[in-house]
Amino acid sequence: MPQENKHLEDIKEIRSIMERSTQFLSLSGLSGVFAGVFALLGAGAVYVKKLRFLPIDYTSGRNALVKELFAGSEYSGFVVFTFVTGVMVLILALLSVVFFSVRNARKKGLPIWNQSARRVLINLFIPLIAGGLFCLILLYHQLGYLVAPVTLIFYGLALINASKYTIRDIRYLGLSITIVGLLASFWVGYGLYFWAFGFGVLHIVYGFVMYLRYERSDS
Repeated sequence: MPQENKHLEDIKEIRSIMERSTQFLSLSGLSGVFAGVFALLGAGAVYVKKLRFLPIDYTSGRNALVKELFAGSEYSGFVVFTFVTGVMVLILALLSVVFFSVRNARKKGLPIWNQSARRVLINLFIPLIAGGLFCLILLYHQLGYLVAPVTLIFYGLALINASKYTIRDIRYLGLSITIVGLLASFWVGYGLYFWAFGFGVLHIVYGFVMYLRYERSDS
């Protein structure tokens, strides 16, 4: 019996070593929480700006009116402001991911940069870059009202693609955000609200759950 227990412990140790070598386990749930907060702040800034450039309540479901408003050249300033805000949110979110992941790796004694981390970044940024270029194409064709759902869909797919090399919860977050993006593509007048929910609320919820599940017990 003691011999069998020793074999089980050896198998668990081997499995743990394999997981550490093939998966990026340093990802911190707190980075998701902060990314969500930054997204909500960005969405709030865009909403305030929208009240100035789009005084009409474009959340009334009149999608044709929304298309006409976003096609007008007088709203180019609003589009530029939204784009810059989105870039700033992305940079702040990435910085929070780096900061909290490095801190989490040091706390757990895990490598900060390895083959798994490279795989996560490669699989994450391929869909992200494709989605970013597609959004620029949409803006070029004056289809800015589709940018919010497209960013959600491509970001969700990026998370799903990268989840093979990190915590499994990232896959469910990606699926949730992708679904939100698909719903937003039907109700384009509510794009900012869907964007805030997908990038803000879902990030905070999943980040908090990940923190409680994987990090709080190690504190």
